[in-house]
Formats: sequence, structure tokens, C-alpha cells
Amino acid sequence: MKVFGSSGVRGVANEEVTPAFVHRVALAAGSVWDAEAAAVARDTRTTGEMLADSAAAGLAATGRDVHRLGVVPTPGAQAYAERAGTPVVMITASHNPPEYNGVKLVGGDGIELSTGDLERVEERLLADRYDEAPWDETGDATRVESARREYVEGLLDDVDRDRIADADLTVALDPGHGAGSFTSPEFFRELGCRVVTVNSQPDGHFPGRDPEPVPENLGDLGRLVRATDADVGIAHDGDADRAIFFDESGEYVEGDATLAALAAATLEPGDTTVSAVNVSQRLVDVADEREATLELTPIGSTDIITHIRELLAAGEHVPVAGEGNGGVLFPDYRLARDGAYTAAAFLELLADAPASEVVAPYDGYENVRRNLAYGSDDEREAMLAAAERFAADADATPTTIDGYRLDYGDAWVLARPSGTEPVVRVYAEARDRSRAEELADAVTAALSDAREDA
Repeated sequence: MKVFGSSGVRGVANEEVTPAFVHRVALAAGSVWDAEAAAVARDTRTTGEMLADSAAAGLAATGRDVHRLGVVPTPGAQAYAERAGTPVVMITASHNPPEYNGVKLVGGDGIELSTGDLERVEERLLADRYDEAPWDETGDATRVESARREYVEGLLDDVDRDRIADADLTVALDPGHGAGSFTSPEFFRELGCRVVTVNSQPDGHFPGRDPEPVPENLGDLGRLVRATDADVGIAHDGDADRAIFFDESGEYVEGDATLAALAAATLEPGDTTVSAVNVSQRLVDVADEREATLELTPIGSTDIITHIRELLAAGEHVPVAGEGNGGVLFPDYRLARDGAYTAAAFLELLADAPASEVVAPYDGYENVRRNLAYGSDDEREAMLAAAERFAADADATPTTIDGYRLDYGDAWVLARPSGTEPVVRVYAEARDRSRAEELADAVTAALSDAREDA
């Protein structure tokens, strides 16, 4: 796809993602969707309302009535879509920096559009071919004030409230000024937890930290866990479809370890789980131990969700899936990444053991990630060509599902272009950090040299 990447389309607001562009996306989606109404939701970004207005205008121009949900987490918008049978245009850039914004399209079943459906929208968009309604058949707009509360109530109905309440947990929460600021504090309190917060005031400038929940942005959360003697720390990204954790000592928990722990508690023999090509050996080991099948896709929620759809249609049971970035799916609940639901599933595990013990079996791996920005298509192509040469010369068989992954037995390294930012990402994992850094540095050097020569 030329427009929609691994998780929608994103870019710098009012430069790449403009009101005119969002209007066209909404026109294209409205022309494809067979629905009388469609909804528009957004996260807290300062440009969100401006772009939501453009999306609403585009949908109304195709004759769709528009339900304006306001600020709501992406999984909350998906829950609304499923309840109302109404597709949604979600205005969000998820974990990207404050200057970014973007568009994610959700079907009337509450699930992100599959790659096939996105291609149908994209064809309309690229051809500038829209089904615009006559003046007297354009859509009307209605504000929906209940979407956030109904989302929380749905979560409460689908988790083990008694088990979590009986654990008497203190939760340190960092919603990162994003959409989860409106929903997660009350959700965890209604689960019977004592909740202390940082960066919990909604603010699209993200003054306390950048939206991406990575260790370098979460120092305040670790300190809050220690200062309040909390049992766990929980952080979201900008649209709250991800959850990252700190243990009871205020130590960061690798997202891959969390995914492995949740998978170990969920998978049964004969089940299937799905992850991306940057999957950790932790999940590989859990799938083997549980006699479950692990299937890989390109990185990004769109490809993972599309493949899960295919597996479910074929009669496979996929109870848990996701990536080590905190984006976990529990398809028996909803085929959507949901940071609050993921956090509640982790809290259920804390009824039996402290967070550090829950993830201890999945320690012992070191992860390194590098981001190499490019300024032109020529630089991008030069770096990818360098990655291909590096893989061809390596003493390992490359996996090319998405970029180039090299497995060495004791370690692996992956280079692939981001689907949401102008960067090529390099990932490496090994039991010894120096080994992971050695691999990441070697690939990074090859790509950097190629970029300089482009």
C-alpha cells in the first residue's frame, strides 16, 4: 500500500497530514463503507480537533451521518464501532511525537480494516474518485458523550474484577497525557485498585513525556512506583492501545517479557499465536512449551490483525497475539490492541505473585534498538540495499517477511523500514548485551555508510 502503512497513515500535522488530506481519506472511506453512519474519534493531540472536523466533513459529504465521539482511546472507539455497528475514522498518531497526527480506519465490527479493505479505500483516494451525495442528502452530525464511559463499563464486564480486587493492588499509572487519561484511572479504581498517577492530565503538547512508552520516557513512572510502594507501574501511549509495565521495585519490564508471561497464562495445546518478524525468543519458547503454533507477519497491527482474521476464519483458536511494544491482542475479547485490557490481564497474574516473579522466567535476554532517519527516498533505498547486501554476506539465513532478519542461534538482528516514520529500524536480541549491541552496531554502520553515500 502506498498510503496506509503498518498501522494507518501518520505524518507531521499540517505538513504531511493536512486537513485537506484527511478530508480526502474520509471521502474515500465514506465512498467504500456500506453504512448509513460513521463515527469520528481522536486522541489528545492539539491538531486532533482540526483534523476530526475535516474527517467529519468528508464523511458527511458522502451522505454518512457522523457520530462525533470526541477524545477516546482507540480501543474505546473500536468498542463503540462494535456496539453501534458503525465504522470509525480515528484521528491519532499513537506513540509518535506531539507534532505528528494520523488516521486509522476501523470497520463496523470494531476491527481495524484489513489490508484488502484498506486497498479499496486507497484506490479511491489515489484516483480522487468519491461518491459525494447531493446537497439534500448529506449527513448530519451528532455528538456522543457516552463513548468513554461505555468503554470502561465494557472492560469491567470482561475482566476478573473479584480476582484483581482481592489482590489489593496499588497501581502507579502514567497515561502520558493521552486519551487514556480519561479512562484508565477510573477503570483501575473501579477494579478495586489504589491508583496513583503521573502525566495524567490530558494535554496534546505532552509536556511530561513523549507519547512513546519506552524506558527513556518513563523515568517518572519508575520513581512513582518506588515512592508510593506500588505493586506495578503501567504506561500507555498516546491513544492507549498499548501497555508497558514496571515491577514492584520500579524496574522497567521488557514488553517481550510481558507478552511471554501473558501468552504462557493463556495458550493451550493446539492454540495459535501471532506476532511480528521482530518476535523475541521468549515467545518462541513459550509457544513451544505450550505446544502452540507461532505464526509471524510483517510488523504492525494491520498485518497482525489481518492474519488473525484469516486464522479465525480457518477455524484456528488465537487467544493471544501481539508485539513486544505493549500492543497485545486477546481476540476472544476483541480483535483489537487494548492497553487497559492488557493491563487488567497482567493485574490478574499479580494475584498469585509479584510482578518481578511473574516475568522472571522470561528474563535473560537483552534487546537493542536503533533508529536511522532518512531525508529522501534515495537515502531510504540505499539503506535497504545495504541491508540486503549485509544479509547476503552474513553467516545466517535471512527471513524477509518484513525487512531482513538474521538468526544466529545465540542472537538475531533485524533491519526494516518503519511503516509510520521516515526511519529504518534496527533490532537485535541476545542473552548477552554486548552481543546484541555488536550485531546492531554492525548493521547500523553498514546502513549509515550507505546513507552517507546516497
